[in-house]
Amino acid sequence: MSDNVIREVLPMQRAVVSAWPSAWIDALAMCADADGVALVTLAGERILLDARVRLGAGEPVAFHPVAEVLAVGGELIRARRR
Repeated sequence: MSDNVIREVLPMQRAVVSAWPSAWIDALAMCADADGVALVTLAGERILLDARVRLGAGEPVAFHPVAEVLAVGGELIRARRR
């Protein structure tokens, strides 16, 4: 993952999150490292994201694919699908 990854969520992303609350996907973290984040959804789908966040294996998260935002413990983080 490059050093220019931006964590801050843009106002437009916040607006999209508010407009489409049904788009959230519940997931569990598989791993997070310098290459990004690997998630597995509750439906069994694997999702790879470019996101800078520290997560432990099994930590619950939610991904909003429309806004490209990851919710971790009440914090929103920009997260692009790889």
